[in-house]
Amino acid sequence: MGRGLGVCLLAGLMVGCGDDAARRGDTIMFASGAELQSINPLFTVHPLARQVQRYVLLTTLVRYDSAMVPTPYLAREWRWSNGGRRLTFRLYNGLRWQDGERTTARDAAWTLTRALDPATGYPRQADLAAITAVQAVDDTTLQLEFARSADQVPDVLADLAILPAHLLDTIPPARLRQAAWQDHPVGNGPFRFVRHDPNRRWVFERNPDFPALLGGPPRVARLVIAIVDEPMTKLAALTSGELDVAGIQPAHAAFVARDPRLVVRDYPLLFTTGIVFNARRPLFRDLMRRRAVAQALDRRALVEGFVYGYGTPADGPIPPELARSKAPPPVPQAPVKVPPFFFELLTVGSGEAALEQMVQAQLARAGITMRIRQLELSAFLDRVYGGAHEFDAALLGTPGDPALGYLRPLAALSGLDLPAEDAALPAFFQDSLPATFIYHARGLQGMNRRLSGVELGLRGELATITSWNVQ
Repeated sequence: MGRGLGVCLLAGLMVGCGDDAARRGDTIMFASGAELQSINPLFTVHPLARQVQRYVLLTTLVRYDSAMVPTPYLAREWRWSNGGRRLTFRLYNGLRWQDGERTTARDAAWTLTRALDPATGYPRQADLAAITAVQAVDDTTLQLEFARSADQVPDVLADLAILPAHLLDTIPPARLRQAAWQDHPVGNGPFRFVRHDPNRRWVFERNPDFPALLGGPPRVARLVIAIVDEPMTKLAALTSGELDVAGIQPAHAAFVARDPRLVVRDYPLLFTTGIVFNARRPLFRDLMRRRAVAQALDRRALVEGFVYGYGTPADGPIPPELARSKAPPPVPQAPVKVPPFFFELLTVGSGEAALEQMVQAQLARAGITMRIRQLELSAFLDRVYGGAHEFDAALLGTPGDPALGYLRPLAALSGLDLPAEDAALPAFFQDSLPATFIYHARGLQGMNRRLSGVELGLRGELATITSWNVQ
């Protein structure tokens, strides 16, 4: 959609247009900056798509409360046995798929088995690696066996939504991406799928039969995910009343806040931006050079100048909101003095690279010359993640997870020898500096004041969608 479009920018998606949001009644228009990629949780990495799966269309075994503690959902209770190597869930017995079939432990067992199969290509397969066996004991009992003792429900079980085995179990793992279910998904969540117009919208309607024990039917009748990939078009549609919720850029926050019909909401995200060093190369094999780069960064100035204060300066890879992560307190380091040196920073994009230029200027004051090299995404991924690891350093935005499962693959990009135990990784980042971090992001949404009951936080934008209300 171009910049020159005027009133009724999204008329093809909306019930009404112009400033009369009330014309939509209790239909919520929620903007996504990109197509949802896939509605199947076995393949999706798109963050909003994953939220639609676990909060809108489908259900997960457990879910996080506002304090990021796992609580019952489809699984009503669970217990550990066999020395912490067996986890048994008791599932809710009254949930049905949209086609009328019951949701059972077989659905959960099938979903986890497919996620464990490398042929499926589940993006978080590594987070399930400790599971050695999955069994549906009966319709309401799911049993997982682990290779080693554990005492916490794996974070991935709050993220991986359960799929209907009776509609998918005849399809080989390698062909699941082409399943008809992709185009007409049958769910069991608080909303039902209505239609999908590619690159335009996803439409969901209230499931009146969603059980009260699991939260009950949503308060709104419809949720429309409108695909609006151009920031200025999104901003214009929000201010004209054509969108109820839209992510906005920090530079536009003050403009949106001046509109009496709108409110700006900012909230913590599990997303951290930093610079990863390639210690396979002699330049950054030297810890003192890595530390010199880290000490030269004025993170507070970068947060204020680049994201207009909508971020938290980072002294490590773990956002401060993850209190239960038990991150070690930062240890003050003596100032490092190294001879001037040069390195190249890989980044994604083709624009002005504002953050990179601010970093470049700060490093120059410390005698460090940094050249910015912008690449398109596929070339960037090939250089950073490919077998040759062709980079000195790379600017990365890293999505996190409450269990800190992202720390090991991030540290591995450096080529340094990693500690065997995951519990040692936070201290490893502090002491060995495989990467240095700049800021922890905050989400920023413009929202029509006609909405109430909205809670935004680490769980995502749609975590409380069933409680949203239209005034």
